[in-house]
Amino acid sequence: MLTLPLIAEKVRQFAALLFVCLLPLPALAWNAGGHRLVAHLAWQQLAPETRAEVARLLRAHPERERWLKRAKEADPDLALFVECSTWADEIRKDERFYDAGKGEATPTLPGYPDMERRRNWHYVLLPSAPVPKNPPQAGQLALQLPRLADALASRRTTDAERSYALPWLIHLVGEAHQPLHVSLRFDAKNGWDWLGNGVKVNNPFNSRKPLMSLHEFWDDLPAPRWLRGEALEKASRSLQAAYVSPPAPGNSEVWIAESLVIARLYAYPQDAQNPAEISADFFEQSREIARRRISEAGYRLATHLNQLLKARNSREK
Repeated sequence: MLTLPLIAEKVRQFAALLFVCLLPLPALAWNAGGHRLVAHLAWQQLAPETRAEVARLLRAHPERERWLKRAKEADPDLALFVECSTWADEIRKDERFYDAGKGEATPTLPGYPDMERRRNWHYVLLPSAPVPKNPPQAGQLALQLPRLADALASRRTTDAERSYALPWLIHLVGEAHQPLHVSLRFDAKNGWDWLGNGVKVNNPFNSRKPLMSLHEFWDDLPAPRWLRGEALEKASRSLQAAYVSPPAPGNSEVWIAESLVIARLYAYPQDAQNPAEISADFFEQSREIARRRISEAGYRLATHLNQLLKARNSREK
């Protein structure tokens, strides 16, 4: 029998779920240039046998021809590795794919397990400051990173499954290093700021689009979206010269925890207005953090792939 307190609790749970469902979809990613930078930097650190295996898997991916067609790298293996890094974002606008729970599933094409966009894989909501009430629970970034790693390393996984998992893993390692892919804050209007999307900023250092969300501001810090080819190689070399590989590669839990600390201490401007004005000091500090996080993601992605594929090869012997 439903008592009044139980009914009230059920209503509260439903309201919380409805709130999460109605929140605007967040911007999802470092921009395309940032993800290509992570991949390009990682490629330089991959062991020869790792390069050969990831190239073999990506050549089997159903999107390989699209990636090669738009790439500007002379090496086709590097081109596939770099271009696949942005695919998880691109399918958000690809009509062949669908959002779970919104309309019917689209037909499954050859080489895919299904055609779901999996928008909630890109982030995880973690309070970046003390909150006065139970926060919404959403985002699978922390769950999917180890699952994808297991798929690549397991002998029980088919090549088709590994080919699908690899671009996702490359992309999500980058996402885990973006501070505003993990941050949830309680704002001054008694609402939730989800990943910095609820904070507007005026960025005088972007003449093309000065007014944007704080999330967009961070996404665009490392590099322009169009970055490819010689410009990408030059930017990658610059990062390698400026930042050495982290002494400890850590794991996905460590990467996400680091991003949460950065979100708490450095990601939000001091200006409490909405939109907040981006100062020169905040801009330079944020850009330095973003460049360092991109570099750490590249180095760690390489170490992660080297270890995963070495472990798999050891199991096969």
